[in-house]
Amino acid sequence: MNDIFDWERLLINDHPFEFLFEVVFRSVVMFIILLITLRFTGKRGVKQLSIFETVIIIALGSAAGDPMFYEDVGIIPAITVFTVIILLYRFVTMLAGKFKWFEKLIEGKTECIIEDGEFSIGAFAKEGLAQDEFFSELRVYSIEHLGQIKNAYLETSGEVSVFFQADEDVKFGLPILPQLFELKSKNIPIHGTYACTFCGNIQELSKGKANCDRCNKEEWVKAINTIRIK
Repeated sequence: MNDIFDWERLLINDHPFEFLFEVVFRSVVMFIILLITLRFTGKRGVKQLSIFETVIIIALGSAAGDPMFYEDVGIIPAITVFTVIILLYRFVTMLAGKFKWFEKLIEGKTECIIEDGEFSIGAFAKEGLAQDEFFSELRVYSIEHLGQIKNAYLETSGEVSVFFQADEDVKFGLPILPQLFELKSKNIPIHGTYACTFCGNIQELSKGKANCDRCNKEEWVKAINTIRIK
């Protein structure tokens, strides 16, 4: 059994000091891998933190955790990891401040996911949003249907920003209250105003079946045009 408080083992274990160069290389590689992985998992997975901030937290957390538990991980390599990550953070932040294209590459960009009461299909699909989860967020704003929304944006932090229609401009929209949305069907029971459950497009439909003019889906629910309760 190794002696307790063996300072050579505690600081760098059995590694030569040249091993610190390998630690620098490992840190850079893992930083890039974490950044790329989280960049492509979408904003919702790192809600309230930017992707870049999440990478920093994961990298520093890992560097801090291993020396606490594993006797074969020295403190000096961990400190080296911290130094490299902080320097990378400073460098990437500097580049993001100077070059807009680089900032978008690292952080992504704000996406408009609802425009004039209908889903922006491309943006919604790109971000990999779950409809049920998204609807639950809108209900926090006391929203009953998409016709109450002028625009909604998915921010780089994963938060949803909502801009509302004026009361006099509220139109028919896709209901997002569970008890109404669950009445969706491919069969139109009676003539009326209906909302496509996929894209939110509003159409006047007669009894029977119909395809959406916008997305070609065929599932509908009765549209509503109630004013938002503030």
